[in-house]
Amino acid sequence: MLHVDLDQFLAAVEILRRPELAGRPVVVGGRGEVTDRAVVATASYEARAFGVRSGMPLRQAARRCPDAVFLPADNAAYGEASAQVMAVLREFDVVVEVLGWDEAFLGSDGEDPEALAGAVQRAVRERTGLSCAVGIGDNTVRAKMATPFGKPGGIFRLTRYNWFALFGDRPPDALWGVGSRTARKLAELGITTVAQLAQTPPSWLAERLGPAMGPHFVALGRGIGRTEVVGTPWVARSRSRETTYPENLTSRDELRAAVAVLARRVAADVDAEGRAVARVAVKVRFAPFFTATRSATLPAPTTDPAVLEAAALEVLDRFDRDRPVRLLGVRAEFVPD
Repeated sequence: MLHVDLDQFLAAVEILRRPELAGRPVVVGGRGEVTDRAVVATASYEARAFGVRSGMPLRQAARRCPDAVFLPADNAAYGEASAQVMAVLREFDVVVEVLGWDEAFLGSDGEDPEALAGAVQRAVRERTGLSCAVGIGDNTVRAKMATPFGKPGGIFRLTRYNWFALFGDRPPDALWGVGSRTARKLAELGITTVAQLAQTPPSWLAERLGPAMGPHFVALGRGIGRTEVVGTPWVARSRSRETTYPENLTSRDELRAAVAVLARRVAADVDAEGRAVARVAVKVRFAPFFTATRSATLPAPTTDPAVLEAAALEVLDRFDRDRPVRLLGVRAEFVPD
């Protein structure tokens, strides 16, 4: 299995459109305005050298890298670039499983995965101008975990033979799918390394973290994953819009007006998608930085903008509005195929 991951994807697309930015620190995020409220979506490697990371407030990124070029996100351009890359991948004799804009698994029966990886890299570079790293593994987990060792633009193989040499002493949150909260729970149980996690009896961890997740985390610690690539086209599960506001919203009328605007934008995205919506969710980030989400199942699947807007406003009313709001988001979840 191969895991193809585009290097600094959003920044790379922007640099292709503005060649004069090559070699300069580039930060993509928000509307390109340097504020504490907008966050970094992607930073070029030159910006990362200064400690700029995804999710960091843009103002903090500017303090770390004052000479960086800050650009607003252009989702339409990134979607188009991603489609071009995936089209290139599908020209190979492989099964392609798209994971998102900038990554995909490839399944192949070939005997020389490194040669295939090199051919993929060259084709992507020649056809799109973008660079990618390729991880090679004997399952999806190891292929995915191999890719960072190849970045940028390299190839790395990770199998059961070198898994523990590379990951045994690392903390559990170094694994794909293990977040900081789970890592803290594992630490409370005395599990602080991947090797310890792998040696934990699945039944013991099931009693403490749940019958599904406990054994799942043990399998991750052992580097176990799917051994087949699912060649179905990637289909979005939802469409969403969110905005971080320059000034906190405080009144009920302000909040309802802002959610209505977001709901109408989401409705336009839903109309373009041509798929019915089953649930509507609203995300609220209160000042200074507490985030909560509420959702509601619609009486019947719909694409009606008025119904979606009304549902979003109804969900908004479920929040306690006793604090200023810095961010709002609306998400429409499609009927499962």
